[in-house]
Amino acid sequence: MISDQNQLSNQLNLQQQQGIKQFLTFMMADEEYGVDILTVQEIRSWEEITVLPNAPEFVKGVINLRGTIVPIIDLRLRFGLPSTDYGPLTVVIVVKIKFEQGSKIIGITVDAVSDVYSIAEQDAKAVPNISDSNNCEYVAGLVNVGEKMVALIDLQKTMNI
Repeated sequence: MISDQNQLSNQLNLQQQQGIKQFLTFMMADEEYGVDILTVQEIRSWEEITVLPNAPEFVKGVINLRGTIVPIIDLRLRFGLPSTDYGPLTVVIVVKIKFEQGSKIIGITVDAVSDVYSIAEQDAKAVPNISDSNNCEYVAGLVNVGEKMVALIDLQKTMNI
């Protein structure tokens, strides 16, 4: 078991030296998005939440996660996508995001978890600027994975509420 941990640690160190990051990908509105897997704390199935009055529409409420109150953000609404009913595949990805004033634990609801990809940083392409408004501010980059394109999310900008 110790050799398995050492092997995994060595593999992660080698990937970091080569500029390779792993991304957890998920689906929303038939598109695939990814977040740095090092920010992911856990993946939970949808559960009832406590609604907060006067919160922005995309803040669905909070849950109690082992004594920590975690805000739940509907990422579809945050991105301006049409809302959908939560179903059996709906999951909450609990992420820890570092900000200048410290780190925060936040849950984001997504339609379904997809996969984990190892992506070289140099493979990520910048988002083209197609208008005066910065409507792609939440996307850190785009990357081709096989025949599909994955949008890599900048969680700091997305969750800076």
